[in-house]
Amino acid sequence: MTNMKNALETITVQTQFIPDQSDPEDLRFIFSYTITITNNTDKAFQVLSRYWLITDANGETTTVEGEGIVGEKPHIIPGTSYTYTSGCLLKTPLGTMQGYYQIIDDQQKTSIIDIPVFQLALPNIIH
Repeated sequence: MTNMKNALETITVQTQFIPDQSDPEDLRFIFSYTITITNNTDKAFQVLSRYWLITDANGETTTVEGEGIVGEKPHIIPGTSYTYTSGCLLKTPLGTMQGYYQIIDDQQKTSIIDIPVFQLALPNIIH
C-alpha cells in the first residue's frame, strides 16, 4: 500500500497482480489498483477527470485520460473518502503508473491532485 499525502487530500493506492486474467507467455500481465481519495479540506470537491501515464519495464508508455473515474464524477465532502478499483494491462511483469485528477470545488475553482508514481509488480519480483 502506498500513501501519498499533500496538504489537502490523501491518496492511498493498493495494487494486486491478477494471475487468472494474465497470460505471461502472451506478455499479458493484468493488475488491479484500488485508490482511496480522502478530502482533508474544509470544502467539498468533485472529481472531473483523470489522467494516467502507464509505463512498463521496457519503457513503453500508454496514456489514459477522460471524464470522471470508473464512470463516475464523485463529490467528496470534507472528512470523507471515495474508493474505487480499476485495472491495467502491461506487457511486462513490472511497471509504474502516475497521473492526476482534475477537481472542482464548491466555489467553482479547478485544481489538480497529483498522483505520484506507484509500482505494479508481480509478487516477489522485486527483492
